[in-house]
Order: sequence, then structure tokens, then C-alpha cells
Amino acid sequence: MKHLYLLRHAKSNWDNPKLDDFDRPLNTKGKKDAPRVGKFLKKQELIPDVIISSPAKRAIETAEIIAKSVKYPFSKIIQDNNIYNAQMKTLLKTVRSINDKNEKAMLIGHNPGITDLANCLSSFQVENIPACGIVCLDFDADSWKSAGKDNGIFILFNFPEKLKK
Repeated sequence: MKHLYLLRHAKSNWDNPKLDDFDRPLNTKGKKDAPRVGKFLKKQELIPDVIISSPAKRAIETAEIIAKSVKYPFSKIIQDNNIYNAQMKTLLKTVRSINDKNEKAMLIGHNPGITDLANCLSSFQVENIPACGIVCLDFDADSWKSAGKDNGIFILFNFPEKLKK
């Protein structure tokens, strides 16, 4: 069994319009939401064996906050340039390339790709995964290479606003 956690980066800061998109950091809300999601993941025992993140500043900041919450070493976060603003097909290739020794993998990226991938892999359908939203899917498989259209089993969808309740 393989477990995939798809996480959209937390809310980013748009205060500096001259800042390149890649370099945008988290804003105050994002810095509050990411630990909330991390705490939820830890409580639900959704602890990844591997975290693969877009190298964009807001994604890496999110990855580091989540890693701290679930006690995952920062040094083991894999930054994958292919995830930055990737389309669904590219993200699917990334999932299929995960080392099979990892049973639980987290992919941290951007919309619309993360939402499109979640919608592709299972019966789960949502118009938009909000900032720091997470979708968890299971695959009844021994290899990540078998991940494909509608063969994921939807487990949960959560996001910071829902966790406040």
C-alpha cells in the first residue's frame, strides 16, 4: 500500500509586486496555517517517509514548517524544480518516480497542478484546493509507478479554515 499526501503551499505574501513569483515568501496567515496543518497531520499519524517540494520560497517554507511539526528532518526535504508551477502530467511523473522504499510520500506544490492531480488520481473532485490544503490518497500497489487515473483511494481532504472549527 502506498500513501500520497498532496499539499498546496500555504498562503504567500504579495506585498512586493516587484518580487519574482519564485521568491515570494509566506505571509502571516500562511505562517499560522502551516503549523495548524502540520499538527493535524501529526495527530492523524500521517507522517511521510519522504517530502518532495517545489523549490519556490513559499513551498519550501511550508515544507519546513510541516517537517518540523511531524519531526521530519529538514535536510531530507527533496527540492524538485519540476514541481514549480507544474501541470498535472509533470506532477504525475514525479509521483511515479518516487522510490518504492517510501510507503508514504508528500508532494508540496502549486495550483492548478496539485488540484488537477488530486482530481485525476481518484474519485475525489474539488474545484480548488485552498492554500495549505491537503488531500490524502492511498494506492493498493507496491510501486509508485502504478499511480494513475482514478486508481487512488480517496482518504481525506482538509484545509486550515476547516481545522479552525
